[in-house]
Amino acid sequence: MTELLTAAQMRAIEQAAIESGQVTGLELMERAGRGVVEAILEEWPELATTSHRAVVLCGPGNNGGDGFVVARLLRDRGWEVEVFLYGDPDRLPPDAMVNYERWCSLGPVEPATHYADGDRSVFTTHQDVFVDALFGTGLKRPFPPELESFYSLARNGAVYGYHTVAVDLPSGICSDSGRILHEAEFDEANDWWCIDADLTVTFHAARPGHFLRHGPHCCGKLEIKDIGLTHRCAKSMIVQTKPSGFLWKQAWAHKYHHGHALILSGGVGKGGAARLAARGALRIGAGLVTVGCPPAALQENAARLDAIMLRSIYNSQTEGLRRARPAPQGGRDTAPPLGPGATLAGLLEDTRINALCLGPGLGQDRARALAPAALAAKRATVLDADALTAFADDPAELFSMLHDRCVLTPHGGEFARLFPDIAERLAEPATAGPAYSKVDATRDAAARAGCTVLFKGPDTVIASPGGRAAINSAHYDRAAPWLATAGSGDVLAGFIAGLLARGLHPMQAAETAAWLHVECARAFGPGLIAEDLPEMLPKVFREFGA
Repeated sequence: MTELLTAAQMRAIEQAAIESGQVTGLELMERAGRGVVEAILEEWPELATTSHRAVVLCGPGNNGGDGFVVARLLRDRGWEVEVFLYGDPDRLPPDAMVNYERWCSLGPVEPATHYADGDRSVFTTHQDVFVDALFGTGLKRPFPPELESFYSLARNGAVYGYHTVAVDLPSGICSDSGRILHEAEFDEANDWWCIDADLTVTFHAARPGHFLRHGPHCCGKLEIKDIGLTHRCAKSMIVQTKPSGFLWKQAWAHKYHHGHALILSGGVGKGGAARLAARGALRIGAGLVTVGCPPAALQENAARLDAIMLRSIYNSQTEGLRRARPAPQGGRDTAPPLGPGATLAGLLEDTRINALCLGPGLGQDRARALAPAALAAKRATVLDADALTAFADDPAELFSMLHDRCVLTPHGGEFARLFPDIAERLAEPATAGPAYSKVDATRDAAARAGCTVLFKGPDTVIASPGGRAAINSAHYDRAAPWLATAGSGDVLAGFIAGLLARGLHPMQAAETAAWLHVECARAFGPGLIAEDLPEMLPKVFREFGA
């Protein structure tokens, strides 16, 4: 488990440590600056051998104080260092002021605003490292346009062969949301007013903004340095979670101990998504998995499934009666020949079926017809794809049927259809920090729906109605761009259903499934298609001892 701290939580931890006498603010600043220098030399060992040149941009707060420490420590190593300050030095916080004065005894500080409109004369010679110590996690306003020269410097490092290092977070990014703070009129494709770092060095714990929205793109590589703080987990802590021993199977158990998942499927030619989900549920450890399809689709599914069982399920009791009665005398029944079928409510009288999955390839009409019976049974239930879109015209109808054992798994479009006002707020310009985040949006959605919500994306967020939230980030060393392929979401729904069948709590099942989903993609690599994901689970399980 990796704990993530909001800016306010981090400030509270630092303040508590200072007030307890455990450490002083100056000591924390010195440790932070030393951590940045260590990270630079670890990332680029060639910079440790001889002297080099750095440009350090310091801001008006304690992030700027960290920058003055970095400048001093690099100079102590024989580097040539140019330091620029944005803001009035007389208004620096006390600890930052001390380090400003320490630097001033060694070298000059240039006002950053003397160089505007991309004037590269700000830089006297070629630099090896540009250090962004402007705002860090304290940013509450957009990147100042008068610092365009430094913005251009950070953007052109790859062209001119130097490295950009951000202290805490690239300036321009909101630490709680990962969104770029900007004016109301903002073209995201062209107005990228944020420092692009090659390396971001943060302290004690990462922030949500390192993993959400624009954060991973702007951070480059993320390094977390220990500065000697301790803390207790806050109630609203955001975490990244990977599985532990609960995925083991007991030697004495039989298949029903591991649960029975029912995956509801659509009609003829529409069963591929449900079969992907079913394969995922079986591979992740459900003892039994059944695909429930319309009677006409039995033969198609039987030709594609072996270990997965099949049952035909009518949309309703009325349909079952209609299909069962003989054709009118002298007339002709135009319905296709069907095998025996059951209603969903009747099938769920078997209490050994303890988890359901509705949505993948189900069809909106069939989803709307089956949802009431599925949800009335109060089994652990995953709702994905068509089971969400089917209620886009009246989300309240769906919410009235949900219970706390449900998991909703919308992507961005489905989320906007179910929670239009929340999605609209998330899409509003982020003009001040802390900006409304995907974590906030997912928590609000879970509270409204009364169940766990998994909001899909490279920065997947899972939230429970009680406010717990987890970020499952496919970034940095967990990047898995191959997941952007048809059917991968259906497999994820099956993973969750399988874990629910095994008895995991909905939040735990969603977190674990999302983590395994990314690990399966990483284990396979380029060329991945959805069918490959379940087949990588045995390898992933072996690697972490499950």
